[in-house]
Amino acid sequence: MLKELLQKSHMQQREKVDSWEDAIKIASIPLLKEGIIEESYIENMIKSVNKNGPYIVLMDYFALPHAKAGEGVNRLGMSLLTLNHPVDLKGNPVKVFLVLAAVDATSHIEALADISKLLMDPKNYEIFMSGDLDKINDIL
Repeated sequence: MLKELLQKSHMQQREKVDSWEDAIKIASIPLLKEGIIEESYIENMIKSVNKNGPYIVLMDYFALPHAKAGEGVNRLGMSLLTLNHPVDLKGNPVKVFLVLAAVDATSHIEALADISKLLMDPKNYEIFMSGDLDKINDIL
């Protein structure tokens, strides 16, 4: 399931960004272009972090931006932005932004389990941190 959701066309690599808000906006572009999400979903992800703090930072240098399921989401999707230089996300340096767009409370669970399992392997985690989109695509 993860491979279908996180297609190579949904992955981007950048040297750096000016802010974590910019990172979320840039990471979301492929989903927005394909009509998977609406602009409101991007705004909701940013508002959610401003309201609830850096809860999207799941591991060192790794964030999973998301907002309330179904609001501004047309279908299940994921996109990825990797950065060569981390950006500060409310006191946490982040190099990888994996955007999750969920349509309901359950359809994305399998994909989350898959990504969690992948990242538990230190070699896979290092591949994500390297920002090498070809290698990331290969391990998916």
